[in-house]
Order: sequence, then structure tokens, then C-alpha cells
Amino acid sequence: MDETEYDGEYGRTVAERFDRRVEMNVPDRRNDRLRSFIERVNEDDELYALWIAANVNAIERLGMTDHGPVHVKIVMNIAVKLYRLLVDGGAVPSVVRNYELDLRDGEVVVAAAALLHDIGMSIHRSDHEAYSLFLARPKLKDLYGGIYDPRTTCIMISETLHAIISHRSGGRPLTLEAGIVRIADSLDMAKGRSRIPFSQGSVSIHSLSAAAIEAVHIDSGEVKPVRLVIEMSNSAGVFQLDQLFREKLAGSGLEPYIELEARIEGEHEKRLFQEFRL
Repeated sequence: MDETEYDGEYGRTVAERFDRRVEMNVPDRRNDRLRSFIERVNEDDELYALWIAANVNAIERLGMTDHGPVHVKIVMNIAVKLYRLLVDGGAVPSVVRNYELDLRDGEVVVAAAALLHDIGMSIHRSDHEAYSLFLARPKLKDLYGGIYDPRTTCIMISETLHAIISHRSGGRPLTLEAGIVRIADSLDMAKGRSRIPFSQGSVSIHSLSAAAIEAVHIDSGEVKPVRLVIEMSNSAGVFQLDQLFREKLAGSGLEPYIELEARIEGEHEKRLFQEFRL
């Protein structure tokens, strides 16, 4: 089974869930700090258990979309790609602007925040962003220790925690890195995100609009550093962009850097459901 799929079988043991472990990877572009961080992440059984617990709450208990290792892996790769496009376009990461750290350190912050932003779901959906903070802090101290000296570790942890809390509804990122993580989380919107609740019969504007998103393409922009092209099979997908993505973009600090185009592929819209009743 592909790692992006979930078979809906409840009651798998901890050992069986670990047997299907998703390995985290992202192109490191010779960033030895990022590479070392990802190696540590892949060796951390406790962190992986938190992702499993988060997904049990999200999928098996609440009927929501994936919030576990597949989701955070996707968000991490989107975040790192956005970061590099923005830097190439002239944006200055906050760890560089405020602390004169290296561009490579900004990559580590966005990767780390993306990977840990939803671990609070292992406790509860409500206020999970805040719960993620106190779970992430000791974990980040372990993951950053040895890569950075104690003083820099403290700064890196603070920057990462800020990026985590800023992805909540109404969050107001104060750093470029936090804005990137907020936007990256919202861009994990392709149709696989709706497959689980939609296949279980959850017909709502959220599941319909998510099912209409076929693909998300992230490239260098013509006018702005980042160009997003959203492919849709049905105009219901506009809800994802107008209501959900717009809310994440507003106040993210990335508004001047992103251009977006959405288009429906093919001559006819795909029918998403047969009948809807209340």
C-alpha cells in the first residue's frame, strides 16, 4: 500500500503501526544541519508515536483527514520548497534578519515546525496548536542539541515554537518562517486529503471542495517569487481557496510574495456526488 493511503482498519497494534513507518526526507541541498536534523527525526521512536497518536485521534476517532506522518511529511517538503523560492526571490528569513544566523538555519526551522505542528492532536483536536508547543519544546531540545550550541539551540527552539503556534486559526506570524509553515499547511489540499472522510460518506462543502482539488503546483512566479497553480476537477474547489487558503494567507506576511491561479481541467466538471439530503 502506498504511504499516502490509509486502509481504515482500526485496532492495529503499536508494533504493526511502526512496521509501516513513514520515513521523513526532503532534498537537503548540501545543508548538513538539515540533513542531521532529519536523521535524528527518523531515529526518534517517541516522535513517531506522537504522530501515530495524532492520527488515531484525527482519523479513527474524529473522522477527519490525515494529521499524522504523511501529512507532516508533505507539509515539510512544501515548506522547504516555499522557503527556497522566497529566498531566491529576495526574501530575508527572520533568523537571518534578527539573529544573523545562516540561511540553512531558516530551512531547519521551517522543516522542524512543519514536522511538529500537529503533534498536539495526540492530546485533542481542540487547542491542539497550543498542546503542540509543550510537546515540541523538549523534543526540539533533543533534536537540536549537538547540531547547535546551547545558546543557539534556545533561539532555534523559540523560532520553531512561534512557527508552530502561528498556524492556528487567526494566527499572526511574526516571522517569514512562521508564515511559510502556515501557508504550507494549507497547501496540503490535493484530493487525497478528502479521501478518508469522503469515502466514509461525509458529504459537506469541506469534503466536496477538497475532493475537487486535483493537484497543487508550486513554482517560481512571473511577477512574484512564488506561483501557485491549483488544478480542479470541479468548481467546488473554489471554497478551498476562497475560504480556507485566503484565511491562511491573510496576515501570514507572505501576501506580497505569492501569486495564485486556479483552473478547471477538461471540458466538463467532474460530478462529485449523486444525491445530497439533510
